[in-house]
Amino acid sequence: MLRNTATYSISADEAATIKKRMLDWAKPSGILLFLDSNSYQLPHRSYECLLAVGVANNGLLDIAQLHGYGDWIFGHICYDYKNHLEPKLASSHPGKIGFPTTRFFVPQTVCYINNEWTTLTIESFDDPGVIYGEINPVAAEQEADMAKLHFTSVAGKEQYLDTIGKLRTHIADGDCYEINYCNEGFCDGAGIDPLTVFNALNKLSPAPFAAYYRLGDKYMMCASPERYLRKEGSKILSQPIKGTARRDKDPAADAVIKEQLKNDIKERAENVMIVDLVRNDLARCCETGSITVEELFGIYTFPQVHQMVSTVVGKIKEEMTFSDTIRNTFPMGSMTGAPKYKVMQLIDRYEQSRRELFSGTVGYIAPNGDFDFNVVIRSLFYNATTKYLSYQTGGAITYDSDAEKEWDEMRLKAWALERIFA
Repeated sequence: MLRNTATYSISADEAATIKKRMLDWAKPSGILLFLDSNSYQLPHRSYECLLAVGVANNGLLDIAQLHGYGDWIFGHICYDYKNHLEPKLASSHPGKIGFPTTRFFVPQTVCYINNEWTTLTIESFDDPGVIYGEINPVAAEQEADMAKLHFTSVAGKEQYLDTIGKLRTHIADGDCYEINYCNEGFCDGAGIDPLTVFNALNKLSPAPFAAYYRLGDKYMMCASPERYLRKEGSKILSQPIKGTARRDKDPAADAVIKEQLKNDIKERAENVMIVDLVRNDLARCCETGSITVEELFGIYTFPQVHQMVSTVVGKIKEEMTFSDTIRNTFPMGSMTGAPKYKVMQLIDRYEQSRRELFSGTVGYIAPNGDFDFNVVIRSLFYNATTKYLSYQTGGAITYDSDAEKEWDEMRLKAWALERIFA
């Protein structure tokens, strides 16, 4: 069954308002995924924003069914999918939000704004003209007052510092050489409107891989700066982030901090470790000799932090399916460390919360088979039935890590989420 498609001219001045109207229109749907690049003019992007709404004819697909489907597919993979890829791994902590390990859906309607902010395209099994008529007059809802909430850390400072010491011992003993360690902050009994929270987060911390996701009573509000995996024709690429520095309100001081990050030996060492891991992962999917590092130690500035980003590119083998690429690259190395198998065991041993969708991925597969998926970080997760609201933040631990500085980095990332409710 072919989709009905219509494209409408818009102006750059009204694009932000149309985004808001699109989300307000989609809000009642039981399943939707909104992806927003927030006007970042980064390489390898296809849309300013992309919205998938509803499920076409119960078009829920297993990950093995996604290759060559020939239509839009959207969805997520939780971090715990690692247990399917490595059957000897486990997740010993209970899930609090309840996202299924994987979920992919064929949407009833897809809307997107192009990179130039000049057109809105609607592709749907319904009438695009009717949908446009429903979106266009929708007045952007007034933002509700944000609830004042207090978050509790699962691991307090003393315990967090002690755990970093234990992880450094594992590194000294040769068990691993870098491990991503995270801590959960949570709030029980949180009565929130998830879309209002996303709009506030996206305003305070606009990011190039932002996402708002609803799956029944489960929600994700994401301000991710990181891409996990993208396919463009025969090219596949990953852009791991390792290296974080705070921003400063004073431009001169901020420029100094940015330069310090660029030249920080520890941060560069962390970044290159993960670049090597990603190169190895992509080599399983790509033609021999095709892996290149398009950019190493790139410094990118976001509202709350500066980040060190590298780009690894390869030519994908013709026989590789989508599930093949996931099997060979998931979970992303920036959220595990190296070697992957051992650090995933240590993560489950030392972290006190199940990651669920955190450090997993959401994204889309286009009708031509190209795809783009983010890394789910800088995100809030909410179960509307239990009213449980949470986030997880952390960083990469190496032998040279200073535990106090690692705590400060984790709290910096946490505060960027908590301050919405302060």
